[in-house]
Amino acid sequence: MARIRLLLVVLGVGLINACGGGGGGSGGNTQPFVPVPSNTASGTVMFKGTPLAGATVTVYETNSNRVFATLTTDANGNYSVGGLGTSCTMSCTINYQFFASKAGYAFNPFMATNVSGDRSAYLWDPSPKNWYVNTGAAVTRAGYNGAFSNPNGGSGIMFNVVNLNSGVNNSITGANFNAYDGSNPLVSIVSTGLSKRYTDNQDGTVTDNLTGLVWLRNAGCLSPALWANALSEANQLASGTCGLTDGSKAGDWRLPNLVELESLVDVSASNPALTAGNPFTAVSTGIYWTSTSYYGGQVGSPNAWAIRMQDGRYINDTASSNLNIKATSTNAVWAVKGTSSGAGRLQATGFYVFYASGDDGSLEKGAPLPAPRMRDNGNGTVTDTATGLVWLKKADCIQQNWAAALGAISTLASGQCGLTDGSVAGAWRMPTRKEMLSLADRAQGNMADYFDESFNSSAAGIASQPASFSNFAQFQYYWTSSANAASSGDAWSVFSCDFGVYNIPMANTGYALAVR
Repeated sequence: MARIRLLLVVLGVGLINACGGGGGGSGGNTQPFVPVPSNTASGTVMFKGTPLAGATVTVYETNSNRVFATLTTDANGNYSVGGLGTSCTMSCTINYQFFASKAGYAFNPFMATNVSGDRSAYLWDPSPKNWYVNTGAAVTRAGYNGAFSNPNGGSGIMFNVVNLNSGVNNSITGANFNAYDGSNPLVSIVSTGLSKRYTDNQDGTVTDNLTGLVWLRNAGCLSPALWANALSEANQLASGTCGLTDGSKAGDWRLPNLVELESLVDVSASNPALTAGNPFTAVSTGIYWTSTSYYGGQVGSPNAWAIRMQDGRYINDTASSNLNIKATSTNAVWAVKGTSSGAGRLQATGFYVFYASGDDGSLEKGAPLPAPRMRDNGNGTVTDTATGLVWLKKADCIQQNWAAALGAISTLASGQCGLTDGSVAGAWRMPTRKEMLSLADRAQGNMADYFDESFNSSAAGIASQPASFSNFAQFQYYWTSSANAASSGDAWSVFSCDFGVYNIPMANTGYALAVR
């Protein structure tokens, strides 16, 4: 029921308050009396390990789709609220969601791992669904379209929340939040700099020293399969099969999400697009499934993202739509385990809707995307609080062929393209493939639409949010600086709506963002 409530919040549907207590025939009410819940909740909001005063914590009641309370953190970053559950007149459970906000910051919920009160030990788990605050409470991502009047109406807005099912005697403490402004990024986009990218563990596994993930060494052992079977195959993998002697058991392995599989792609290589000298065996140059569905709303999606390992091309466009249909397409399966860490810590895809056991929406692996993610610097630039990258806000200023776009960005400076930031020629660059992909949120069906949309609050206590970029072109290709190693005349581009990666002739005209 908690999941149903979350999904209905996305649609802005008012939920029936399911308070029991109907008559029991001539005998009257035969249900035992349960006290009306009246719980409290408290927590701390932190920024770089110190308390953040003046942050707003909104408590949203999903049963009635209303703001229950707005709280302001004190000088110690603390907040508290009482009376949770008191709108019930008889035995019931009320669902509340807590999220934080303050101008100039993005937020993620987190939990304290050190009960002694040492704030330096507050940590976040990169897998939100495994991250519990207290009985009846969990951290998750939730849709909030119902709290905004959207002029365009096509994109979705998500917050990262502490979700509390308020029943009897389940008050919570430690419903905490971390704040981000780009100076403390959650992830770092690096693809080189290691003398040794992979380590063969001599037990059938390979550790990626950049991301910390552990991969099945034999990339061709698992049978090509339909998507649902691919999820199951990876999940059932265990020591004793596929050359594994690592002691792993069923449930340890999974089908990689789109960000995880993308992390293996080396744009300087082809056939396959993997770093030279890697220890993997039986790598197919064909198509590998990921656990990330193409977003289709709460009802599901017939397609899942896949990557062609010959060159790293994404499989999700019209011309190849018959190659990534879950029910009919048979693609290769590669398994991964572990948690991304280290210099190349990976971000989550953003996908949070559960479609199938073991899929991206059910696991949400990677560092969660903070919300609201983009910070407008008021000078023609925006900062991504997840990565710390600074982007040109005016997304339609540069439209040329690949070489000309590279040249235009190399001379970009304050006074051009809406910039008043004092930047000089040479300060900007065309984003790499991985930098451009870092902007994606796979819980969006149309990224260009989302980037251009201003979300206007229709609920007191929830702040409106400006558009991330201006004039992000619809149905257009955006260049990256990464050339296609399999075709010298092509460069990798990102399609503005689905944010898939496709090889486009360098002579074509495309749009380009600038980053620094």
